[in-house]
Amino acid sequence: MRAAFYISDGTAITAEVFGHALLSLFPVEFQHITIPFVETEQHAETVLEQIKAHFEESGQRPLVFYTMVNSEVRQLMSESVGINYNFLDQFVAPLEKVIGVPSKPEKHRTHSIHEKTYDIRIEAVNYALANDDGSNLKDYHEADIILVGVSRSGKTPTSLYLALQYGIKAANYPFTEDDMGDILKMPASLRGFQKKLFGLTIDANRLHQIRSERKANSRYASMQQCRMELREVENLYRKEKIPFLNSTKFSIEEISAKILATTGLQRKKY
Repeated sequence: MRAAFYISDGTAITAEVFGHALLSLFPVEFQHITIPFVETEQHAETVLEQIKAHFEESGQRPLVFYTMVNSEVRQLMSESVGINYNFLDQFVAPLEKVIGVPSKPEKHRTHSIHEKTYDIRIEAVNYALANDDGSNLKDYHEADIILVGVSRSGKTPTSLYLALQYGIKAANYPFTEDDMGDILKMPASLRGFQKKLFGLTIDANRLHQIRSERKANSRYASMQQCRMELREVENLYRKEKIPFLNSTKFSIEEISAKILATTGLQRKKY
């Protein structure tokens, strides 16, 4: 199997994102290897040996995606036996011409505690944790968005992703069997915040599978219960004009992106 290396003198997140985006276009499996904080020539030499070893073992030149600020380390990486892609070299020079300002490369600028949004994102994560699963109802006025839905429909991981990735304060509230009664009505704790609400739903079969892994052979996990709860929440979404999304076939990243596109919430990422 061909190896794909993601190497950087920082976190290597940028190299991973670019590299994965490109490789996802090809129906081929790769062995993914991420090596962050390659900040010295000695470390770079070690990495070159690792790339060489993969080449000799597989007989296929590894793909090497890298972003380096240090020119000496960058030069060493360009000499690997792999097929090398330096993302910064591809885009920086043309951008300098367009913007009319020379670039000032600096290590750890993109994904570090010094980035402008770091404190915003940490605060948003703390908010998501404190307002998870309807555990705290008094701070909804601070929320950028309140995710609602039945248990195990994806509210918590989506809230945390929105917070960590985009700095968005996301609370979430679960509609439980106790809320249902004869017919599900808008809980009093959510009234007044309807413009912040976004609903998640999920296919009954998938919900049954997820709940069965948690509480097998329980009423909570039964197909009948799953169908009833989903029917009630989707009726509520339509009645109250709450935008909603079926999360069954989407990743957390895709769910979050669709929420932002629908609501128009601003990313606090840069």
